[in-house]
Amino acid sequence: MATSLEETLISVWKQVLVEEVKGVTLQDRCFPVRRTSRSRLREVDFQFEGHELRGLEQNPETPSRWAQLARQGKKVMQFLQERRYHASYTIDNFDLERRIKFERRTGYRK
Repeated sequence: MATSLEETLISVWKQVLVEEVKGVTLQDRCFPVRRTSRSRLREVDFQFEGHELRGLEQNPETPSRWAQLARQGKKVMQFLQERRYHASYTIDNFDLERRIKFERRTGYRK
């Protein structure tokens, strides 16, 4: 059964920030969760339909609205492709504007 991009991103977010796994499992593949060297944020590189993506825990020390949510205790993850931010996710808010841009750039559809 094919999984949508949104379902995949939510699964990555949940496994990393809620379940706190050491490796994210997607379609029988395991992708290791690492910590960034400077801020010790969790990150995971994974693949979706042949594209390399990265999930990165939101740094609460930055001035963004997503960092503000992280400072409030929300679990926020940013998603990147080729070092560009494309989507943000927290427990009750998927950034649809960014998702739409992400779909346009990559051709992914929900």
